[in-house]
Amino acid sequence: MTVTELQKTDGRIVDPGETPSDHAPTVMAGGLRLAGSTILVTGGTGSFGNRVATHLVEHDPARIIVYSRDEKKQWEMRQRHADFDYIIGDVRDQTRLREAMRGVDIVFHAAALKQVPSCEQYPYEALQTNTIGSNNVCEAAIQAGVKVLVALSTDKAVKPVNAMGMSKALMEKIVVSKNMMQVDTRFCCVRYGNVMGSRGSVIPLFRKQIAEKKPITLTVGQMTRFMMTLDESVDLVVYAMTQARGGEIFVRKAPATTVSDLARAMVAKYGNGEDIPIKEVGIRPGEKIDEVLVNEYEIRRATETETYFVVHPEYRVPDVECKYPLGYEYNSANTRRLTTDAEIGALLDRMGQVEFYT
Repeated sequence: MTVTELQKTDGRIVDPGETPSDHAPTVMAGGLRLAGSTILVTGGTGSFGNRVATHLVEHDPARIIVYSRDEKKQWEMRQRHADFDYIIGDVRDQTRLREAMRGVDIVFHAAALKQVPSCEQYPYEALQTNTIGSNNVCEAAIQAGVKVLVALSTDKAVKPVNAMGMSKALMEKIVVSKNMMQVDTRFCCVRYGNVMGSRGSVIPLFRKQIAEKKPITLTVGQMTRFMMTLDESVDLVVYAMTQARGGEIFVRKAPATTVSDLARAMVAKYGNGEDIPIKEVGIRPGEKIDEVLVNEYEIRRATETETYFVVHPEYRVPDVECKYPLGYEYNSANTRRLTTDAEIGALLDRMGQVEFYT
C-alpha cells in the first residue's frame, strides 16, 4: 500500500478497498494485516503503550502483548484491558525477550529510560536499557521472524548533549543498521518531540502546580519545545509501520511553543482567574534551549509530505533534490510557533485528559 492509498475515516486509518462500516478497519503493513496479527509492545504500560494498545484494539488483532518490568503498572492497565496478555520482563534480558516474541508479527519498541536528569546521574543505566536493550529487542525480533519493528526515539537523539539522547542516538544507529543485512524483519524508527501529557512531561507538572495554587516552575522561559499529542504519536508509528522499506527514521512535523508561553496559557486556561506566579529555576544538566528533529545532514537525504519527514538510510539514499539550503535543520525554533493563549489552549483541548498517563 502506498502513501496515497492510506485514507482517513473518522480519524482512523483504513484500507481504501474497504467500505467504512461498523467493523474494525484494516491497516496494511507491507502486505501484513493488523487484523489477525500478534502485536508486542515493549514498555507497554507507559503513556505511548497505553494509547497505542487502545488504538490497535480497533483493528481486531489476534493478540496484544504488553511487555514491561513494572508489575504495578501492568495491574493497573489490566483493569482497563483485561483481554491483553501481560509479560513481566526487561529488555536487558535476552532470554525473556526471545520467549516473549514467539509468534509475534509486529513489535512497537517503546521501553526506555527517558528522564534526562536520571540518565545524567546514571548514564550506564541509560546505555544498558536504551542502547543494549534495544539491540536485544532487534535480535530477538530477527530470531522470532517478526515482520515489522518500529522503535521509538526522541529529538534528544539529534545532536545529543545528554546521556539519554546519546543512548537513543546509538539505538537509532543500531535499528537502522539491521536492514543492511539480509533479514526478513523490516526495522525503522520514529522520532518524537515533546509528547504532550506523557508520563514525566511538563504539562502534568504544570497542571498539578496550578491545581495546588503553587508557583509554576520552569527552567528557561525562552526554551522552545515541539508539541505533539499522544494520538499524533500513534498516527506516526502506524504511518511508519505501513511505509517502512527498512532503515528509515520517520518524523511527524509539529508546532512548537516557548515554555513561558505554555505556562502562561495553562494558567489562563486552568487557573480559574488566580494570580499564579511563574518562576524560572534555571536550566537543568543536559537540557537544550531548542530541540532538533531533523539535522542538517539528514535533511539532505530526507523526503517529505505535508505531515511527515522520512529520513532515508545512508545505504539507500533517494534520488531527490533537497529543497533546503545547506545548513538547514528542522528544529523547534524554526517550525510553526504557537504564541497565543487561544492557539495553545486549542492544542491542550486536543490533548485531552492526562490523568491516565501520569
